[in-house]
Parts: sequence; C-alpha cells; structure tokens
Amino acid sequence: MQALVVTPGAAATARLADVFEPRAAPGEVLLRPLEIGVCGTDAEICAGLFGSAPKGEGHLILGHELLAEVAADGGGFAAGDLVAATVRRSCRRCAACAAGFPDACLTGDYLERGITRLHGFASELACERPEHLVPIPRELGRLGVLAEPASVCARAIRHARSIGGRQPWEPARALVLGAGAVGMLATFFLRLEGLEVLTASREGAGSDKAELVGASGASYLPVSDLEESGDFDLVVEAAGSGELMARALGLLRRNGVACILGIDGHSGQVSVDRRTLGVDVVIGNRALFGSVNAARQDWARAVELLVEVGTRWPDAATRLVGLRVEPGRFQEAFDYTGVKATLRFA
Repeated sequence: MQALVVTPGAAATARLADVFEPRAAPGEVLLRPLEIGVCGTDAEICAGLFGSAPKGEGHLILGHELLAEVAADGGGFAAGDLVAATVRRSCRRCAACAAGFPDACLTGDYLERGITRLHGFASELACERPEHLVPIPRELGRLGVLAEPASVCARAIRHARSIGGRQPWEPARALVLGAGAVGMLATFFLRLEGLEVLTASREGAGSDKAELVGASGASYLPVSDLEESGDFDLVVEAAGSGELMARALGLLRRNGVACILGIDGHSGQVSVDRRTLGVDVVIGNRALFGSVNAARQDWARAVELLVEVGTRWPDAATRLVGLRVEPGRFQEAFDYTGVKATLRFA
C-alpha cells in the first residue's frame, strides 16, 4: 500500500512510498483513513527539523490529524463508523500518564503518532487500539478531520478557565493571535461561549480569514494594528511568534490569563517591558501558561464543539478546510496558507 513517508532529520525527503500493509493485532481496529490534516508540525518534520522514526526503522509515516472509517468490526466499533485518533501515547512510567493524561507527561518520553517514534495515519490502511479512537458523529462528516486541532483548543480553554478560576473570574473579552486552524477554531469556540473575541493575524482586513472570523461574530484586526486593540481577560497565542508571546502579558486586564499554543523554535531574543513584568503581572494577578496536545476529555469536548460550530455557522464551517488534495499533491497542502489543508486518501 502507499503512504506518505519522510526520513526524519533529512530535509526534502517527503514522498509517497510503498510500505507493508498493516495487519490488525488482537484487540486492534483496522482503519481506512479518509482525510489527513496537514499542519506546521508536518512541515517542520519534512524540513528535517523535527520528528523521529520508530525504533529500527529509517522512515516515518506522517499524519497525526486523522479522520478514518472503521474497515472491519472490532473493539466496540462497527465497519463504517467514523473515527479520529488521539496522538500521544503514554511513557508508562510517570504519574500523569498513569492517570490517563499523557498530554501532561512528566518524563517527556512519550510517543506520538506521525511525529515521535510511531508511524502516523497518512496511508491507505492503519491500525489502532480502540481506547485511542474518538467516535465522530455522522452529522459532522468530513469536518471531523479537525478533531485534533480542535482538541488542542479545547484543552487550552479548559486550562485557562482552571487557572482563571483560582480566584473570582468572569472572562468577557478575548484576543486570539493567529488565524490558522488552531487560532480560527479557538475563535469559534470562544464565540460559542459568548465571549467578545478579537482575532489578529498577518492578513489584511479584507482577506478570506478576516471574513471567516467575522462570520463567527468575532472582530478581525491585522496584527500590525494590535496597539489599538485594548486589553483582554484571555489571550490565546496561536501564531507561533515569540514576539507576540512576549506581548501577551502586556495585553491582559487584571486577573487575565494568557495561553501560548504556538511554537517558535527560531534563535534569538524577545523582550518584555520591565514594568509589565515587574509591576503589572504582580499587581494585576496576571498569568501566562503553555499548553500542548490534549487529554481524552478534550477530544470528546472538541467533537461536541465542532458539531455546535457546524450547526450555528454551517456555511463558515464548510470553509474551514479550504484545500483537499490527493496524497501525491502533498506539497500543495504543505504550501497552503489558508486555515486548513488535507490529504484525501479515500
């Protein structure tokens, strides 16, 4: 069968290749991938900056954003069921993983499908344990391919509310930095909660992304005009910019919470105003935290939220995935600058 593979650590090695067809081990479920979402992590792996192959193998099958159809009955699933799959797997030796929260792994020795020492799902067939599968309602359909980035947003919002809830906190105004898949989904999810949301990104005010933001009832602002935005109860950084991460603390109101979801691995330094850090953060009870991956409960919540988005803003929901291409056109998906591109395997 064919799969999209890469040689980790070597740039420009992404390719379609013939690989052995998987056979479901006892207890596993055989899957037929329908769509695989592409994100910045995949691009970094293809650039040789990230990722690792399974032990003893020279290649890694990509694809951690899965929408699949169950190919054969098993594990409590019936043939034809739609599923997504969690990404991270337990290190099997820390308290967080033992409690079912590999997203908070204490050792860093976890495995991740399509990223770290485990093959991904960008292939014609795949196998997975049923406890890692997430049911996707038929009504959600192809929008289920957004379950993985949606789970990242659901976790971030859950953690932000937990941190804010350490004291009386009723967030009313939020800023989302970045309008990729994570930023756009965070925008829609926060609008579902009734918050006033401002989303800032590099695109102009008349761009497709700006129009999508507006469809949710949020406001859009080019990031270059951020100084005019005022202050916020919650800031979600999803642009992967160290400069914007550093600015997040200064954009908070009293008791505000800033969540960093983007990743910026570039060398260099960013600065924070001394008074912001040494006075405003303390006097204003401001908090900043980072968030990655998602727990099982976040996946379930993400699917619920995606269904709500599709019900409330059906036209906008269909536009969240702006490019669907065959696996052989993977470079087009990597180069896409819209909200989300996917590879269609079936």
